[in-house]
Amino acid sequence: MGNSKGGTNAGHQEKGERNVKKVAFLLADGFEDSEMQKPYEAVKEAGYETEIIGLEKGAQLKGKKGTVSYTSDLGIDEAQPAEYDAVVIPGGQSPENLRTNDKMVEFVKQIDSQKKTVAAICHGPQLLASADLLKGRTITSYNALEDDMVNAGASFEDKEVVVDGNFVTSRNPNDEPAFIRELLTKLKA
Repeated sequence: MGNSKGGTNAGHQEKGERNVKKVAFLLADGFEDSEMQKPYEAVKEAGYETEIIGLEKGAQLKGKKGTVSYTSDLGIDEAQPAEYDAVVIPGGQSPENLRTNDKMVEFVKQIDSQKKTVAAICHGPQLLASADLLKGRTITSYNALEDDMVNAGASFEDKEVVVDGNFVTSRNPNDEPAFIRELLTKLKA
């Protein structure tokens, strides 16, 4: 699988002129390789603009299995939630590294408050719990996090994908096809 570089797949346009939906991928070191790579490639292939938002711009971010790495397009300090139509939160150790950053938590809160798509797989919902977004929601996540998700107010379902309003959640890399399918369905709406 070689290394991949971050980067948008559509040119920047003036505010108000954007016709292509834009998807933010929130990423830090230690992400689950395929949970970033496969949705990222599927979203780009479907014709949407992508940006990788890390804790700082230009950071080299490595997957925990070492099969892929990405360079962040933006740091969270410069990311504006209003510019995005959806956010994807891959699993692995990345969400744990992101959830302690107040600006990252606020970014996710603002995306949700605008009823934009929030897609999180595996450990991704940890960031949603830190953002206090799980009360009254039905989600899934990595099975070992069930108690944490319930304690954060969510109803937990052990299914390959759970869609609840603007949320799309999945459990692990085996669920990627269903996760990607539902994410793309939301983006087409």
